[in-house]
Amino acid sequence: MIVLKSDRAIAAMRKAGRIVAEVQAKIAEAIRPGVSTLELDQLAEDYLRSCGAAPSFKGYRGYPKSICASINEEVVHGIPGERRLKEGDIISIDVGAYIDGYHGDATRTYGVGEISPEAQRLIEATAGALEAGISAAVPGGRLGDISHSIQSFAEAAGYGVVRDFVGHGIGTQMHEDPQVPNFGLPNRGPRLKPGLVLAIEPMLTMGDYRVRILEDNWTVVTLDGSLCAHFEDTVAILGDGPEVLTRL
Repeated sequence: MIVLKSDRAIAAMRKAGRIVAEVQAKIAEAIRPGVSTLELDQLAEDYLRSCGAAPSFKGYRGYPKSICASINEEVVHGIPGERRLKEGDIISIDVGAYIDGYHGDATRTYGVGEISPEAQRLIEATAGALEAGISAAVPGGRLGDISHSIQSFAEAAGYGVVRDFVGHGIGTQMHEDPQVPNFGLPNRGPRLKPGLVLAIEPMLTMGDYRVRILEDNWTVVTLDGSLCAHFEDTVAILGDGPEVLTRL
């Protein structure tokens, strides 16, 4: 676990986070029926490199692309390719940026064209679960408070909470301690200290929370084929509370 202690480190993480947010804004504008996930990947990489940043994901443990693009029942780590989006799909886009020695990381789930009311509610509930987790990321609290807040919000809304993939610390490395589960009991785990930066990322399903990994060894899907949404922000815990680094 790395706790950022210098203004320079916080400034660098703000810079990485802003670039991630800018990429997400450009992707949001580009998503439409007929666009391929490979085209979205190229858009993201081009913009990252134009900012002097590198894609955090490309080459990480052998991952071949710059973003993760997970459609419908895909939970995380969908590999961009020739697949084209269709009206009514939902797609989760995970973006990471590395610049000046630090990483930023954020995910958004988007509807493609007109989506069903059920899919829209899932997206809104997942975004709400993220907000609940961020609200609990306060100095002096415990890590379990974040996890419990996410789970409580999600399950009250009637959704499954993925257990097998969790949030994480982030800083000079893409994934650092501590892990940040999206489920758990309050008042458990390490104390939250000013300077700690976390990637908080609930993944909610319309059915069973269990998942499996496809033969590409990356793409994770819901076991029962139900829709999944995923939201993530990089959040710095500062003396006066949480600061979301990956929003404009």
